[in-house]
Formats: sequence, structure tokens, C-alpha cells
Amino acid sequence: MGEDERRFRDELASAVAVIQSLLQRSVTIQEQSNEIEKEIHQLGKQRTEQTSGLLASANAENALAQQRTGMAQERTALVREQTRLSTRSTELATIRTDFAKERTGLAVQRTDLAALRTDFSRNRTNLAGQRTHMASSRTLLSEKRTGLAGKRTVFSNMRTELARGRTHLALIRTALAFLSLAVAFFRFFGLSWWSLFDGLLAVGSLMVMSVGLSGYWKTIRSIRALESTSDAE
Repeated sequence: MGEDERRFRDELASAVAVIQSLLQRSVTIQEQSNEIEKEIHQLGKQRTEQTSGLLASANAENALAQQRTGMAQERTALVREQTRLSTRSTELATIRTDFAKERTGLAVQRTDLAALRTDFSRNRTNLAGQRTHMASSRTLLSEKRTGLAGKRTVFSNMRTELARGRTHLALIRTALAFLSLAVAFFRFFGLSWWSLFDGLLAVGSLMVMSVGLSGYWKTIRSIRALESTSDAE
């Protein structure tokens, strides 16, 4: 748009310069015509005063008349050129008006684009706020997940301790079964060589039962400690 307007101004300046030169030339021709008229007048006086130079005077007058006719024709051509330049100037003014309208349309489009950009900026700000809120929510969820992971670890440890307690209870149950078997053998066989086996079986059962009871109480204490840890969390 700036290059077209600059070119238009250059063309307009050149047209104005041509018009000025034509006007100056027309003024010069007019001055020459006035001088010719003066010369014709002087020749007329000379013709009145000198009858002998009538033919020469007539020839000079004809030459001057022809020269004036040529200058009149040149002035007519200059007037036509001036008219053409005026028409060109009018066309250039119309083109400039069209350029101005187009520039106005582009300014309106630029304003619309600026408003659209403002809307996009607002939407981006809103999205940034939503993203910040979602990041905060994600942080809270991560903290909750960490807490749940700790609780899951505690529950896993409790499950392991409970499995160990079941093992100890199984030992106690097995020891009670062997102790019952030893008492049954002792009552069935009485005092005999089998009583030694019954005694060893009873003593082994009691040892296994003590080991089971000791492990079970350790398991109970571990579970209570884990429960207290879970409650503290």
C-alpha cells in the first residue's frame, strides 16, 4: 500500500511539472505573439511611410501570419495536452480514493483481528487458570496416593504378620494334637517302654507350643505397633 501511494505521488508530481512547463511555454508563446503583433504594427507604419517596400512588407506580414498560425496551432496542442493531463490527474485522484477505501477496509480488518487476538488472549488466560487448578488437584491426588501407598504398605506388613501368626497358631495346634496323642498313648499303654516315647512326644509338643506361643505374641505386638502407626498417619 505504501509503495502504490508513493508511486501515485510521483506520477502526480510529474504531471504537475509537465502542466507547469506547458503553462510557461504558453506564456512564452503569448509574449512572442504580442511581439509579433508589435512588429506587424511597425511594418504597417513602415508600409504607410515607405510605399516602395510594400511587397516586402506584405511578404513579411504573410510570414508572420503563418508563424502566428503555427503558434496558435501549438497553443491548441498545448491546451489539448493540458486537458489530457487534467483527465489523467482526475483518474489518479480516483485511484487514490480507491486506495484510501481499501486502506480503510484493511484498518477495519486489522481492528477485527486485534479484537480476535484479545479474545484468544483471554481464552489462553482462562486455560492457564484451569491448568493451574488441575495441577493443584493433581498435587492433592498425588499426596492422597502417597498416603494410600503408605497405608497399603502398613496393611501389607499387617497381612504378613497375620500370616506369620497363622503359622504360629498352626504350630500351637499341631503341638496340642501331638500332646493329646502323647496323653492318649500314655493312658492306653500305661507305664512301659512306650512311656519314654510318650514323654519325649509330650516334651517336644510343649517346646513346639512354647515356640508357637512366643511367635504368636510377637506377631500380636507387631500388629498392634502397625495399627498404631496407621492410626497416626
